[in-house]
Amino acid sequence: MTAPAAIQHEEEALGKAFDGPLARRLLLYVRPYGGLVVGAVLALMVEGALQLVPPMLTRRVIDVAIPAADGTMIRQSVILLVVALLTQVACNYSETLLTGILGQRVMHDLRRQVFAHLQRLPVTFFDRNPVGRLVTRVTSDVESLNELFASGVVAGLGDLFTLLAITILMVLVDWRLALAAYLVVPGILWVSRRFRVKVREAYREIRTRLARINAYLQERLAGMRVVQLFGRERHEEARFAELGRQHLDAHLRSITVYALYFPAIEILTTVALAALIVAAAPAVARGVLTVGTVAAFIQLARRFYQPLQDLSDKYNTLQQAMASSERIFRLLDTPPAEGTAAPGATAPALPPRRAAAQGVTVAFEEVWFAYDLSHVAGAPAAAGAADALPAATPASGVEPEWVLRGVSFTVRPGETLALVGHTGAGKTTVINLLLRFYEPQRGRILLDGTDIRTMSVDELRRVVGYVQQDIFLFAGDVATNIRLANPLTDAEVEAAAARVGADRVLRRLGGGLHHQLGERGSSVSVGERQLLSFARAIAADPALLLLDEATSAVDSEIEAEIQRGLARLMQGRTTIAVAHRLSTITGATEILVLHHGVVRERGTHRSLLARGGLYARLHLLQAGEWDAAARASA
Repeated sequence: MTAPAAIQHEEEALGKAFDGPLARRLLLYVRPYGGLVVGAVLALMVEGALQLVPPMLTRRVIDVAIPAADGTMIRQSVILLVVALLTQVACNYSETLLTGILGQRVMHDLRRQVFAHLQRLPVTFFDRNPVGRLVTRVTSDVESLNELFASGVVAGLGDLFTLLAITILMVLVDWRLALAAYLVVPGILWVSRRFRVKVREAYREIRTRLARINAYLQERLAGMRVVQLFGRERHEEARFAELGRQHLDAHLRSITVYALYFPAIEILTTVALAALIVAAAPAVARGVLTVGTVAAFIQLARRFYQPLQDLSDKYNTLQQAMASSERIFRLLDTPPAEGTAAPGATAPALPPRRAAAQGVTVAFEEVWFAYDLSHVAGAPAAAGAADALPAATPASGVEPEWVLRGVSFTVRPGETLALVGHTGAGKTTVINLLLRFYEPQRGRILLDGTDIRTMSVDELRRVVGYVQQDIFLFAGDVATNIRLANPLTDAEVEAAAARVGADRVLRRLGGGLHHQLGERGSSVSVGERQLLSFARAIAADPALLLLDEATSAVDSEIEAEIQRGLARLMQGRTTIAVAHRLSTITGATEILVLHHGVVRERGTHRSLLARGGLYARLHLLQAGEWDAAARASA
């Protein structure tokens, strides 16, 4: 199969810090939790207002209570200060708790929606996007939005309110000292702007390195047998160490930016406080200002600069969240496969189960298909698009690399159609098109006379039992892997296993149906996995059986047992089998010989052998291989 498109592991550049349409979409996820937002904002506003209490109490004690030796006023001021501080602690706790709950609930809702949407996307999407990147979308990008709600936007509103309250109070207390305090604000803003730019670059580089690590890990762990078989452990370890070092370097650059930013802000704050003291000293000496006013002003100034510093950090949180939300919404805006149910929608009722003797009629009518159309002018954006490709492409003069070329056949209930041919001939592609993993660019596929593009995917796939060459079992018990979405009792599951000889697997496993399988079924052999996949395929009593080299991983004894079981199962059903071993399809109603996507020969086993063509040569080739194997084992 030709890759549909080049796979990219890089992360997109960060955009602007605030995007109105994106923000409005994010608010839709916050709307159900409006009470949490209101409670958090109120707690922040109270906390911000209470920050004004300590400076004013300090001014009162220094300018009034101490000169008058008024112990009662001092005690009252201390009590008020303690009450204010305890109330601040309570408000801070409430705000942290409420925003934390808000962030977790939004993250939970969004993560569920993203995962549900991923399950509805066409196979072509996963051909173009690496697993590592998609995992990053569901984990890291969603986590960035949690940071936005838990410690970003709400806390930023609190910082703005605190800034406004302190600014007003500073001007009311003494506008001249307020001007002196504001002298370093341009410097703080300039340093903060430089900080934002540097952190933005460092953040994107960290995400790029992380995406590479995720993609590398996913690929190497999935292919660990190959790594160990060819002794590539040291090479892969060295490559991973290099990726880890690049990720570490990116993090260290980010830490360096933070390490420079905060001391720079502290220096500017210290300069501002020194300027306040220098400006206030002559006024105090002349009796124009009191010492208490200066002390209060120093406290207010410290509280004024802290939100400015925090807002710069919140800006980066907002920018990261906007970039993450853009990537997430781009994923959510990817059109799902036609006919799939929307997330959260009630599953449609299952159609009545067909009787075992009731199959379906499958027909391919002049079907043309190509995986990669990226180089063809005017072609659909993806191989899975349902739009018909024009008969000619004059704009580029480039024909697609057709995998199937005008394939036509009909298979009726009770009949078995076998597909044979060399690797890459297009055999598995026929199965993929019939299951609507992809859509043909020309021609059509009919099921009982109905174009399958007009059917929902759920309706189509409910009548199909599919045994694929690459067997996939989920971590969980055996019964769940056989049952999947079918509402079957344990007895029905056991009966399905017995019909294909998988009951021997259940007897070997200690827990039977309830035995827990490892990831991808790692606790059972390849042959046993294939037996379980057969049981899964026939458990729902399908009208159409699709077998993609289904006995390639079992020995001859088990294969013979499976063939006997299949012979009973195929009675009355429609069966399409992709075969590598020609001995398994000698009894097929019709055999299609595919060569470079074209049906070169068709007929029964005997008629094709008598013709002496491509099928006969394939048969002779395999017979020679069997003879050689027999001699070697003798």
